[in-house]
Amino acid sequence: MDLAANVAPVDAPAVPGNRGIWVGILCEMSEFALMFLAWAWFRHGHPEDFRAGPAMLNAGAGVANTAVMLTSGYFAVRALLAIRRDNAVAARNWLVAALLGGLTFLLIKAFEFRWNIEHGVVGTGNSFVAMYYYLTFNHLVHVVWGCMGLIWAILRAQFGAYGAADHEGLEAAVLYWHATDLAWIVIFPLLYVLH
Repeated sequence: MDLAANVAPVDAPAVPGNRGIWVGILCEMSEFALMFLAWAWFRHGHPEDFRAGPAMLNAGAGVANTAVMLTSGYFAVRALLAIRRDNAVAARNWLVAALLGGLTFLLIKAFEFRWNIEHGVVGTGNSFVAMYYYLTFNHLVHVVWGCMGLIWAILRAQFGAYGAADHEGLEAAVLYWHATDLAWIVIFPLLYVLH
C-alpha cells in the first residue's frame, strides 16, 4: 500500500513578492553585511577615530532620518494591507506617502552632507568619517532605487494593475523598501550612537 498516494497535497504558503526581489534583497543584505564587516575591521584598527566619530556628526539628522524611514515603512505596510482589501486607491495613497518619506530622507541627507562639509566632516585621513560616507552614500543609492520602485508601484496602482488577487509587484516594492529600512536601522547606531 502506497501511503504517499493517500496524502492530499498541501499548498505551500505563497512567498510574498517574487523570487527576483528576494534575490535582490539577498544581494543587498550581503553587500551591507560586507560593509558592516569593513566597519568592524576599521573600528578595530582605528579605535580613536571611532570613539570620537559620532560626536562629529549631526545626530539630529540621523534621528530624523530614522524616524522618516520607519514612518515611511509603516506607510508601505498600509499600502499592502489596503491592496489586500482590494482598495487600490488607498494603496496608491499610502504608496505616495511612503515615497514622500523616501524623498524626505534624501532631503535630510542632503542637508546633513552640507552640514558635514561646513563643519569639516570630510573623509580625508579619518577612518570613521570614510566609513560614514561609504555606508551612508551606499544606503542613499538604495533609497533612490527604493523610491523608483515605489514610483513604479504607484503608477501601476493608478492604472489598476493591482488588486486583492494579484499584487506581487506592489509586495516586491514594499519588501525592498523594508530591506532598505533594515539596513538603516543597523547603520544608525553604528554611526551615530556607538562610541
